[in-house]
Amino acid sequence: MILILKPDVSDEQVQHVLERAESLGLKAHLSRGTYRTIVGLIGDETTLQSASLKAIPGVLDVVPIMPPYKLASLEAHPQPSVIDVAGVKIGGSNLAMIAGPCAVEEPDRMRRIAAAVKAAGANIFRGGAFKPRTSPYAFQGLGEEGLKLLRAIGDEFGMPIVTEVMDPRLVDLVAKYADMIQIGARNMQNFTLLTEVGRANKPVLL
Repeated sequence: MILILKPDVSDEQVQHVLERAESLGLKAHLSRGTYRTIVGLIGDETTLQSASLKAIPGVLDVVPIMPPYKLASLEAHPQPSVIDVAGVKIGGSNLAMIAGPCAVEEPDRMRRIAAAVKAAGANIFRGGAFKPRTSPYAFQGLGEEGLKLLRAIGDEFGMPIVTEVMDPRLVDLVAKYADMIQIGARNMQNFTLLTEVGRANKPVLL
């Protein structure tokens, strides 16, 4: 639910709105824009009466929104999201280019690729340290050694690194080396993995 506040709302009224929302068991997110101030409410809003919220001093309108992605909604977050990946900005007017090999392999090849993609304009380096294969006898990636090499190449060429994680048990290990964690298409509905990645406090590339 979105509370649109009046243009002349005072700081005291804003604080009262936030306290009122929290007293109802909702988490309130204040967003001050150039032309309006809004409060996004997160929680069980099915039992709320919008009329009572609209009666709070300073509230201009109440806009119910039921989708579960309020934190990403432009209604609750009107300013463009900008994600900082170890100094490289993604979003807004920033252009980020991510490039690198499918799999992390031997160091000399990695250096040649890093030099080439950086010269072409890439500012984030990617590579797979864990590679899923149908056959257990096929190359499965270098694992932690690949993560160490990817980290070293990223540091050498001044680029943040991103790599994919596929196993919830490996999230902490990947987060130890990577600046951003990638979730592949096959794991978009692996909710156990997504939950663990969300706890890693790292930017996530979907």
